[in-house]
This record gives sequence, C-alpha cells and structure tokens, in this order.
Amino acid sequence: MAAMKKVLAAAAVVAFAAFIGYKFLKLNEMMLASREMPVKHLNCQYLKNIEYGAEDITILKDGLAFLSTGLKYPGLPWFSDEPGKIYILDLLHPKPTPVELQIKGELDLNSFNPHGISVYTDEADDSVYLFVVNHPQHKSQVEIFHLVQEDTLVHLKTITHPLLHSVNDIVAVGKESFYATNDHYFSSDVVHLLTLILDYPMCEVVYYSPEEVRVAANGFLSANGINISPDRRYIYVSDIVDHEINVYERQEGEQLVFVKSVAVGSLCDNIEVDHKTGDIWLGCHPNGQKLAKYDPEDPAGSEVIRIKNILSEKPVLSLEYGDNGHVLVASTVAAPFEGKLLIGSVFHKALYCDLK
Repeated sequence: MAAMKKVLAAAAVVAFAAFIGYKFLKLNEMMLASREMPVKHLNCQYLKNIEYGAEDITILKDGLAFLSTGLKYPGLPWFSDEPGKIYILDLLHPKPTPVELQIKGELDLNSFNPHGISVYTDEADDSVYLFVVNHPQHKSQVEIFHLVQEDTLVHLKTITHPLLHSVNDIVAVGKESFYATNDHYFSSDVVHLLTLILDYPMCEVVYYSPEEVRVAANGFLSANGINISPDRRYIYVSDIVDHEINVYERQEGEQLVFVKSVAVGSLCDNIEVDHKTGDIWLGCHPNGQKLAKYDPEDPAGSEVIRIKNILSEKPVLSLEYGDNGHVLVASTVAAPFEGKLLIGSVFHKALYCDLK
C-alpha cells in the first residue's frame, strides 16, 4: 500500500510538472517568443523633441495630433526620471514639429505619468477635451483637460473609481464620459501572470459617466488599446496577449454588444482609426519576450498592421511597417492622416512617415 502511494504521488508530481511545462509553452506562444520580425520600412524620420517614447498618439480631423510621452510602466524600462509630458503636432504644417503643451490647474505635474489618451470634440462649440490615463506612483486615474490655446491645457478633473483599477487606454464618448480598458484584473503582477498561464480571461472594459460606472465588456486576457469607429457606432478593443481585436456595437444606454473578433497574429497595443476610410491601424509588438527582457543588443522590434473592412466577412490585414528594433524599438501606436503616419513607442522615439 505504501509503495502504491509513492507511485501515485510520483505520478501526480510528473503530471503537475507536465501541466506547468505545457502552460509555460503556451505562455511563450502568447508572447510570440520565437517569432522573427519581417522588415518593411517606409520613408520615415524621427520626430524632434520625442526622446522617451510616445506611447499613445491621437489625431483630430483637422490634423492636430496629441502625443503622450515619458511613460513609466512596471516591468518595462524607462530612461528618464523626469515627469511625463503631452505634446501637440500640426500635421498640416510643412515641417511638423512637436510642441510641449503647458498644463495649468491643480494637477501634480511632478508625478505626471501619461499612458493612453483620447480626444473629445464638443460639436456645440468645437471645444477640445483631452482625456489622459495617468499613473502617479503607479496608481490608476483619468485626467480631463480642456485645450484653451494652441499650447495650453487646463486641468479640469481627476477621475478615480474602484473599477478603474488598472487602466491602460481610454476612448472618450462625451465631455465627462468614456470607455476604459483594464489590462490587469489583480493588482499583483504575479497573480496576473498566473491568469495568463492558466488562460483565464478576467480583464474588463469599463464605462464611466458622472451618473454611472459599470463593466461594459469582459473576458479579456489583457485589455489594451481601445477606439471608436468614425460613425461612433462601434468600439474596437485589443486583447493584446490573445492577439485579437474585438468589435462591439454601441447600443442605447451605452450597452456594448459583441460583434466579432479578428485575429491579428501580433501583440497589438493601441488602436487608431482613419477618420475618412474607417481603416484600423495597430501599433504592435512582434515579439513580447524581447520587450519583456530588454536587451539593447537584441531590441524589441516594431510592427504596424492595417485592417480594412473590419466589419466584413473577410477583413483585409496588411503589414504597413516592420522593423527589427534597429530603427524603432517597441512600437505601440500608428496614427494615419492624409498620407502621413505617426508611429509611437513605449520608451524609444517616434517616427513621422510618408505613406505615398
């Protein structure tokens, strides 16, 4: 009997070890650890003044672009202890140059750590409101600013809520309302990693307004970039480690109804949408392991994917830019405007490219 117990115990240990080994193989697959980045360059130049990444970029219909820089994110490197900044860029200018926006109000700028951003334009008076995910001391909150001059933001409000516990990105749908993605369900990175290993999707999209805060969609391994269609009918969400873009329809009462998911084959971070065509542009990480284990001799590459006709039965995916990290390290966002393309990164630089 004792011998049988030993055999069963040994078998249980072997089975458990095999299970853990299998799950770590699956984790490597999620991270695309063995993937080699195909190279496809464009006619690009580095944007001036952007030295510590441009994690998110968004562009208005009139060509004004906003860039968040200087992100300090747990688990990833950063190369400046200075606070983060917001820049503005006029893409209609013959030589676009990012200009740092001055921030006025009661916000503590010494701990400003901007992540995802979104812009809402009030059609009544064309007022522009900038929404910024902020992580002071690695907390999670949303700041709302009003653009009052060409180079000035006035801080209006800081929003915190228990449901907004690990916000990654945001899409504004009103002067004080938005959808936000949480990239973690648990505050512990170790427990979050365990949910990935066990393939247990728990992350959420949260809807916020002054009157109501609730979970609008769930079932993500790690919800990341979020954006909205030009007609404001559909919401797009990147589940970064599941390598998918999920599409939801906005219905009455800000209810989100799942429509479809599109496999993209990469770790896609932020989502931008072409105002005219509705095409989806994705800034992606072709190899997550290289991103997590930063090595300047073998840097994380950059990848830009475009999706045409995402609502059709057969969306068309194309590689628009690919680099092995020797030009741009760790791309996060790709924002198009009238034949031009801005590509941002977590902690490196930003590119201004010609698509024609």
